[in-house]
Amino acid sequence: MNHNTPVPPLSPRPLRHLAEVHRRVMTAGRLRSQGVSAAEANEQCRPGGPWQQLLPGVFLLHPGPPTSEERLHAVLMYAARERGTGVPAQPGAENPHRPVYAEAMITGLAALTLHGFSSTPPLLSLDRIDVLVPRMRRLRSAGGARIVRTSALPAPEQVTGLPVAPVPRALADAVTELTDPGAVRRLLTEAVRGGHCEPAAVVRELNNAKLLSRPHVVDAVDSLLAEGRAIAEDRLYRMVREYGLPDPVWNVDLRLPGGPHLGGLDAYWPEQAVAVELDTRAPRQDEDALWSEYARKREHLERLGITVVHITPRKLRDAMEQQATVVRTALMASGDRDPAAYVVVLPR
Repeated sequence: MNHNTPVPPLSPRPLRHLAEVHRRVMTAGRLRSQGVSAAEANEQCRPGGPWQQLLPGVFLLHPGPPTSEERLHAVLMYAARERGTGVPAQPGAENPHRPVYAEAMITGLAALTLHGFSSTPPLLSLDRIDVLVPRMRRLRSAGGARIVRTSALPAPEQVTGLPVAPVPRALADAVTELTDPGAVRRLLTEAVRGGHCEPAAVVRELNNAKLLSRPHVVDAVDSLLAEGRAIAEDRLYRMVREYGLPDPVWNVDLRLPGGPHLGGLDAYWPEQAVAVELDTRAPRQDEDALWSEYARKREHLERLGITVVHITPRKLRDAMEQQATVVRTALMASGDRDPAAYVVVLPR
């Protein structure tokens, strides 16, 4: 029997109505629903038999090595079993033969590979596949499945029909197991450079996972933030150029004449007294304090008559035209305001 050989009916209810992979990988509960007892299933898995048990309660209905797709479904079937039955949560009427893996999703390196990362190993080379489940699930890692627990399960993304953790969460779960600084840096850099997510989302997950106390992770985060700011600055330059905004002065510090430093800005239009500041905060333990610093600077500048437009890297990526409109509106409205206080503009 090879991977493409149809599985013969095991009971009066044939299995041919199931999707191909779901005829090759089944839980003990699903087999029972097809009339196959536990003893019969175990007999099929005897040495040299036609089946094999991949994980507790999960069977591969052919003797050859499992494909990466079969391994992924097996891990999900194992992790998403209903308590006490070993049966995956069943779908609604829309597609009654496709399993719904409730409260379980692929995470870690396998998830990043599914998301299209080039710096992660191919699925078949992974000894274990990480699967994310709620913290209260009574489930242990077994065989090729590593159970990862969380108190707040994120909304999964569907990749090739499988529930997969969002990139920031998958990164944090992958980094938890990595000690190679180069590997950590490559993953974080690809996440940002490849447009999978913004640095702030990655750092938030790393902080939640208590990984920012590891020196090799902190070093990678510093590189990540520098990479993210460089990308955001490039998008800001493109926004000004592509949407016909007047040229500002770039990367400047403002000071009161003979007075204190007012803060740095990414772009400033002196004649209109309009400033743009990229909000590239990385959420860590001091997030509230850092946001308070941003707010104080903005309030101080606006008391001086300077309009400050805050733009996040994500808004620049996903809604550049809208952000250009916000800046253009602020520039046009400058004629209706009282003149701003005189400030000294210095290169940063």
